[in-house]
Amino acid sequence: MTTVGEPAADTGLVLGATRWSVSGRRTLVSNSARLEADVREGLRQNPPTLPARWFYDERGSKLFDEITRLPEYYPTRRETEILLNHARHVVTLTEATTLVELGSGTSAKTRLLLDAFSHHGPLTFVPIDISVEVLTAAAQRIADGYPTVTVAALVADLDDPLGRLPGAAGGRLVAFLGGTIGNYNAAGRAAFLTRLRDSLDAGDHFLLGADLKKDPARLVAAYDDSAGVTAEFNRNLIEVLRRELDAEGLTPVDFEHIARWNDELGQIEMWLRSVRDVHACFRAINLEWDLPKGAEMLTEISTKFELPSLHAELARHGFDLVHAWNDAAGDFSLSLLVAT
Repeated sequence: MTTVGEPAADTGLVLGATRWSVSGRRTLVSNSARLEADVREGLRQNPPTLPARWFYDERGSKLFDEITRLPEYYPTRRETEILLNHARHVVTLTEATTLVELGSGTSAKTRLLLDAFSHHGPLTFVPIDISVEVLTAAAQRIADGYPTVTVAALVADLDDPLGRLPGAAGGRLVAFLGGTIGNYNAAGRAAFLTRLRDSLDAGDHFLLGADLKKDPARLVAAYDDSAGVTAEFNRNLIEVLRRELDAEGLTPVDFEHIARWNDELGQIEMWLRSVRDVHACFRAINLEWDLPKGAEMLTEISTKFELPSLHAELARHGFDLVHAWNDAAGDFSLSLLVAT
């Protein structure tokens, strides 16, 4: 099995031109073994639970991009504000020659970092995401817009070992934006941070976006918007299961979207609640599943942080704080850390 830092010649997934390329070992459609394992494991739990990675087929990625522009969804605006004010500080503090973005999507906010890097000579940009379609479009747009940037996109799942990331030791800046770190519970974060630190050398930098604790009513509104886009994003998970596993008796309209705050765990939770008795047959994997009317399936968590405890957690995994910036409202934070 290859890792992100290794070539992908065995897959044939090598697309692109001289200044941009997309490579990797899997796409969502081809990763049937992982999907089958997640479904078999997740649907037998009480309550049923599925990893959020299955949101991000092509449609799900586009829906999430739409979510980031909704009025209720403040994290994108707050993080953008910080980047507008401090991207050049990040560049000055790191002097990186390779920028790696984890879970890059369309890389919209990352352009603020690329703008800042444009004053510091050539740069290699390595966006990493699970969706080959989204990566391909983003890689071409960025290469077209930034003549001094070479784009080497990688299709990969962040829950896999990352391998040694591209770039010179001490010259890498890894960006993990959007508060996506909150999609991991405590055990998941520990595993992710261990994998990330193993992929870096001492002196490499890590730029982490984290959403901060605040009024639960604002948090719930951000994950249950009035236009219903987040609801469509959540229900798209059912469409992915239906399509990829040839499911009979399962459609998105069988479920309603629920968002709630879990004060004990400090996290927003997204659920799908069945509006009828569901009997599904996943024909591709010979699995039957029943969910009674009114029962719920957990599809995503989003942990909200207090900075002192977050920075202490990062230090335990080999990342020391260099500097942290908040937006003016104190809703969101960007932390720049160095691998020790």
